[in-house]
Amino acid sequence: MGLEGCLALWCAVFGAVALVGYARSLAGMTPAQRAVRVLGRIERVREPRHGSSQRDGIPVVVSFQDPSTGEEFTVTNDDDHGERITVAWTGREIGIRYPPGRPHAYRFVGDLRAGRRGLGWPNFALFLVYAGLVAHLAIRWGWPWALIGFGIPWTLSGVWYMPPNARVVNRRIDALTSRPPVPGRVIAVLTDTSIDGDGDTTTSHTPVISFTTHEDTTVTAYCADQLPDPTNSYGRNVTVHYDPDDPAVFTPDLDAEDRSGTLDITCGIVALLLGAAAVVAGVVLL
Repeated sequence: MGLEGCLALWCAVFGAVALVGYARSLAGMTPAQRAVRVLGRIERVREPRHGSSQRDGIPVVVSFQDPSTGEEFTVTNDDDHGERITVAWTGREIGIRYPPGRPHAYRFVGDLRAGRRGLGWPNFALFLVYAGLVAHLAIRWGWPWALIGFGIPWTLSGVWYMPPNARVVNRRIDALTSRPPVPGRVIAVLTDTSIDGDGDTTTSHTPVISFTTHEDTTVTAYCADQLPDPTNSYGRNVTVHYDPDDPAVFTPDLDAEDRSGTLDITCGIVALLLGAAAVVAGVVLL
């Protein structure tokens, strides 16, 4: 079988996977569609132990109700139960998902709306089909088609992503500066050690801060990227800017937050221009 035959088989296999996935989604048969999704409430927050691992998340006790039976459940995140909880306060609502009739198999999720239709794998299979078609065009009609095939979806995704992302960045800065900052304190530094494939050891340090909002909500949160010298930050006093509507959005360094937002928008513009340039170059070289 030649290369073109392999590409045809590639497209046929992943095309079938995509069709089956979309059919299951239309029929409401995917595990994501059948899963029960409820909002839980954090009843208690415990401070992470200084020197422990950041992989476990902030220890919390969460209550939720099974809508099919009305039974109340009180659970913890001591073991691996889905997404890690990195920001917590008493009364915060948190998403919980589990298979029908199995509330004890609960998983914490950050966004209950994400992945509701179970289209992740079918969409990925469709992308692989598209990649195979672009490779086929490039082999049969010339490599400029690879530039066009890459540039068109890349440019369209940039056009779709850029305006809402810029609005999100601007809204975030406005929210962080809408109220005076509050004092906070580093209550723990979490330490994790890993060994890569070459046998080299890497140690990471994650500060945990606690602050109380003007609304008298005490927030405990990981603060991984915005504190200088995180290794020696235990016990340090910090100033925290936060979003009054969602204290999970916060920063101890407003200037760094502003720079990060500007860099994010700039990278999006550069990526958009690269995609457009690839399309233009491909058309010119045909």
